[in-house]
Amino acid sequence: MMRAGPHAVVTGGGRGIGAAVATRLVAAGYRVTITGRDASLLAGFAATLGGEGVCNPVTMDVSDRASVDQGMDAARAVFGPIAVLVNNAGQAMSAPFLKTDAALFERMIGVNLMGVFHCTQAALPDMLTAKFGRVINVASTAALVGYAYVSAYVAAKHGVLGLTRALALELATKGITVNAVCPGYTETDIVKDAVANIITKTGRTEIEARAELAKGNPMKRLVQPDEVADAVTWLAGQGAGSITGQAVAVCGGEVMH
Repeated sequence: MMRAGPHAVVTGGGRGIGAAVATRLVAAGYRVTITGRDASLLAGFAATLGGEGVCNPVTMDVSDRASVDQGMDAARAVFGPIAVLVNNAGQAMSAPFLKTDAALFERMIGVNLMGVFHCTQAALPDMLTAKFGRVINVASTAALVGYAYVSAYVAAKHGVLGLTRALALELATKGITVNAVCPGYTETDIVKDAVANIITKTGRTEIEARAELAKGNPMKRLVQPDEVADAVTWLAGQGAGSITGQAVAVCGGEVMH
């Protein structure tokens, strides 16, 4: 049975923060399209959320505009116009700056920044027609401060925050809000990869590697995906209608601004 709630699209919705966001939105009554590049992963996760009528999986590469346009059309074909867009898809790769080649830099910009650009342009006409919309960009504390050895990622995430702020002003009279949620190190596959990288390069144990990532958080722990999802769900709701152009840091106090 098709539910009647607003249609939300969550990119990178099959795992990690995206999966937590999709779960929260479904629980809040939204019809949710989850997108990603792994069709089987998406289909399996969508089934756990209720499947047809509740959660629709769409295969899409956010760095490819043609793929995005096709994916958004597929989303609309099932659940209608898009009211909420959660730009969550992203990648993180580390390297010293002089070993960061153009391909790595362009890949980080392509997924993390151009992906937000493509998806927002594709979804925005629905929101303008409805005179209501929520664009929520899952950025990172790397949108607010610099970190060594991830210059391409930091540059991309700073770009996401700049785009968030500019678009928030452009759409302020249109009933559409644009905000960023900026998690610190979160219990996701990206952090698992970072832990593995630390173990390989330094010989530390997994416990030591995880502690290294968590030490910047005053709470001395990793952020949980559900904590990020709660912030996203709040920003998607009617009650957050006066919140726009903001960067909500979910990081245990690591960054204050």
